[in-house]
Amino acid sequence: MAVAELTPSSSYTKTAFHYSSQFSYASARVSSRRRVYLKPQKSRISCSVTSNEVQAPVAVKTEEPKKKPDCFGVFCLTYDLKAEDETKSWKKLINIAVSGAAGMISNHLLFKLASGEVFGPDQPIALKLLGSERSFQALEGVAMELEDSLFPLLREVSIGIDPYEVFQDAEWALLIGAKPRGPGMERAGLLDINGQIFAEQGKALNAVASRNVKVMVVGNPCNTNALICLKNAPDIPAKNFHALTRLDENRAKCQLALKAGVFYDQVSNMTIWGNHSTTQVPDFLNAKINGFPVKEIIKDTKWLEEEFTEKVQKLIQNLMSERRRPYSNGEGRGASTAVSIVDAIRSLVTPTPEGDWFSSGVYTAGNPYGIADDIVFSMPCRSKGDGDYELVKDVIFDDYLWSRIKKTEAELLAEKKCVAHLTGEGIAVCDLPGDTMLPGEM
Repeated sequence: MAVAELTPSSSYTKTAFHYSSQFSYASARVSSRRRVYLKPQKSRISCSVTSNEVQAPVAVKTEEPKKKPDCFGVFCLTYDLKAEDETKSWKKLINIAVSGAAGMISNHLLFKLASGEVFGPDQPIALKLLGSERSFQALEGVAMELEDSLFPLLREVSIGIDPYEVFQDAEWALLIGAKPRGPGMERAGLLDINGQIFAEQGKALNAVASRNVKVMVVGNPCNTNALICLKNAPDIPAKNFHALTRLDENRAKCQLALKAGVFYDQVSNMTIWGNHSTTQVPDFLNAKINGFPVKEIIKDTKWLEEEFTEKVQKLIQNLMSERRRPYSNGEGRGASTAVSIVDAIRSLVTPTPEGDWFSSGVYTAGNPYGIADDIVFSMPCRSKGDGDYELVKDVIFDDYLWSRIKKTEAELLAEKKCVAHLTGEGIAVCDLPGDTMLPGEM
């Protein structure tokens, strides 16, 4: 069943649609059923100073309490959505919010989340999907497909266009939706337009999400969007915010493996430093192949410094160009990004293998490398599998690596000034060091 809730007491109409895996769904149409709930007023007992009598409470009509959705078959016997305790076979349900949920990346990602591939075969989830007015019909279709797939771990799907509703009690927030950069758009304009989206979503997370929500920002420019988001969510630890650079890491591992003639699982300790742009720094100095430093296996320094670095920085642009060819018809677009989101989450919820690490764009305050504070910068991380991470300290630098790191740092500091009006730091001043492209931009 599709249920629209209209709350007159709000400053604007909020609409949320809930699809339950108990299959009480009757119609995907918005107009199928509407219920209006009026906010109840509390009865009050008032005492007169001139009388010992107590006024009787005034009867006020209140809304009927919502009934728990009917269970469907084995779901009732296996797991209770409202239970606070873990069952013998399944963990307590977690809430995962996804923005841009009707897009191509989400079209691949949501089914991976629902299948148990990300959080494990014993972890039930509720998906909270955020779209826009323009994408709402497609979002309904996504919810219907998820129901039709009969994922036993997917206990609930809800969709909406208001982040203050969709992000309610979210324990993970995957922020994918953002406006792509089109022809003739200046980089500063993209920062401002998408920055406003992430400022609002940060405020919504701060207001209604779990106090320990983990936030993965995918929408570009993801580093600065993550900074904007965390600055607008002061009640959530800044350490909980990530900018996705795992696709860059995966790409770098693939290129090193191809050059060395090994399978990519033999490449470890790969770091992407800095911004998710063409200034990013794929670190071949600390990376390893079969446990040996890359430079001992690949002795072609010119290839590492030039061709390898450029391939990692710009390969996604070539990929996007290929995807736009007529034969592709858009099919498969966003699949590798969805896989990298899965990898990034799994790196936080499973212990990092001994001696290895992974890349993530995280808040730089107190970092051990000497990188400027108060930006979101991709750095090497380790995790115990509890959703948290620590920065890796046993890395080395040479002049080449450090000079590249300072270049991408300068770009992020300039982006930060460009969005000062969105982070509460005064008037924005845009003086970007060249119009570097973000991966996949036109």
